[in-house]
Order: sequence, then structure tokens, then C-alpha cells
Amino acid sequence: MSLDGLTAIVTGGARGIGSAIAATLAEDRAHVVIADRIPADTLVETIRSGGGSACAQTLDITDHRAVEAMVQTVEREIGPVLILVNNAGILTRGTILELTHEDWHRVMSVNVNGTFNCCKSVIPAMVEHRRGSIVNITSVAGKTGDITAAPAYGTSKGAINALTKSLARQLAPYGIRVNAVAPHAIETDMSAEWSAKRRREIIEEIPLRCLGSPQDVAEAVRFLVSERSRFITGEILDVNGGYLMD
Repeated sequence: MSLDGLTAIVTGGARGIGSAIAATLAEDRAHVVIADRIPADTLVETIRSGGGSACAQTLDITDHRAVEAMVQTVEREIGPVLILVNNAGILTRGTILELTHEDWHRVMSVNVNGTFNCCKSVIPAMVEHRRGSIVNITSVAGKTGDITAAPAYGTSKGAINALTKSLARQLAPYGIRVNAVAPHAIETDMSAEWSAKRRREIIEEIPLRCLGSPQDVAEAVRFLVSERSRFITGEILDVNGGYLMD
């Protein structure tokens, strides 16, 4: 499933699921641009030491001008961005009674507006080249409503699901595919916040009786950006051990 020579941006790629995605696309010989608020120098060096191609861009994806500038720099110095993985996202815990207006807007700004900003910036080059693949990382909460987070998180992921399908319909005539991966119960910094009791409860609700790994999500992304999924667009792929079957 070689992505030889293709330029890929992975947002939120410095750690967790994003770092697994970045490393996996680099394995398939893509030029990976790791876009994150925090430095990704260590991951870049790891990828390069393994023979891959990677660089880092430090920015806030809620700033559409910063995103546009990053994409312009990447296109000028590396080449057109034909793969985009919108992985960056945040959440907040608690109920609607505890959720503040500030936290609501912060989650929406990063998860929804940030995803839109990145899509908006890379699509012109994809249209010009009449090819491209966008994969948005959403969540089971975008389909079921929030399970372990405050209502802003699931709402934001539901919006990304709708954006995924809207863009898939509009961009299909240009040969651009837009899909999403909806994980649940993955071993990340977010799941590390669960209590031992909550972790046991969640595992008991999963038919496969285990948590997933960031690599499980990365493998789904690998498939969706490759030619093996050439006839798939507008799909929200569940990666959840059978927790939600739809």
C-alpha cells in the first residue's frame, strides 16, 4: 500500500493516536508533516532514523491564517498535500450542568473549526490534481452521544461526521475521497484519566473484551488513504472492538 512520494499532513500528530498515524504513513513512504501545538521533534527524528520522511509544523489549527500559511509552506517546499488526516481534538469532562460556555466554545473551536480550517486549506490543490484523501478522526460519541465526556465532545464529533459526508459528496467528482474513523476505548492520554472501576466497566461493554491501541486506528487510516479503498467515500469506520455495530 505504498504512498510513495505523497505529502500527508497529520494534525495532532505529536503523540497518541496522531503519532501512530504519522509513523504508519511514513512507513508507507509518504512525506509526513506533523502539525501540532506541541513540538514533534522527537517523533520526526524517530521516523527519519527509520528511513522515513517527516517534518514538524507547530501551530494552532483554530487560527485559519496559520493553517493556510502552513499549507502554503508545505506545498512550496515539499509538494501538494494529497493526504490530510484531521486527528487533533480535545475534550472536557463532566455533565451539561458542569460544562461552561468557555469550554463548549473551546472544544468546538479545536474539533470542528480546526478540522474545517485544514480541509479548506488543502482542498484547492487536491481539486487541481483531481485526487486526494481526507480522513477525519471522530469518535463513537459522535454517533451515540457522549459516554465519558461532557456533551461538547460528542456534539463536535457528530458535526465532523456530517462534514465528512458533505465533503465526500461535493468532492467525489474531483476524485477526492473523504472518510472518517470513529474510535472508542483506545489506550491514550484521554483514557488514562479513567478510574480503574470505569476502565473495567468499559471493557465489559466491549464484545472483544479489551481496549484498542493507537496502532489499531492508524491501520484503519492506512487503509482509507490507500488505493485499496478507492471505492470508499463518505464512510464513518468504527474501530471499537464491537461496542457499536452499525
